Amino acid sequence: MYEHLIESFYQAFQKRDAEGMAAFYHPQVVFRDPAFGQLQGEDAILMWKMLCESGRDLQIEYSSISAKDNTGKAKWEAHYTFAKTGRKVHNIIDAQFEFEDGKIIKHTDYFNLHRWARQALGWQGWLLGSTSFFRRSLQKQTRRALERYKAKK
Repeated sequence: MYEHLIESFYQAFQKRDAEGMAAFYHPQVVFRDPAFGQLQGEDAILMWKMLCESGRDLQIEYSSISAKDNTGKAKWEAHYTFAKTGRKVHNIIDAQFEFEDGKIIKHTDYFNLHRWARQALGWQGWLLGSTSFFRRSLQKQTRRALERYKAKK
């Protein structure tokens, strides 16, 4: 059951269908990743909407979906151009899920932030991408972008 839910979530993501993705999230969903930190409820859904709308050349692949009891996991990869630098990024992500009431209540994405920073930012990312200063700074920037996006909606 939950394997199908995870697969459907990523199929919607491949189509950049954020509304479709949101349908699989519990209203109290908690999302976490290295770039955004922790987002809850509507903020998590709006993040996907923002990423789907802004990712002009975004391509998603997923694999290794499994689920047991009320947990699940998957691997997924994102290929896109980082808008601020025009650099190509290939991000490899391990996702973990928890389910409640037949929906995703917790979604945590793990990826190597230093590797991502090297690809997205070049030598500056190589130099700073593994520091907690960089992670905090990136999360502030992504939160500001999300707040601007919310203000437009």
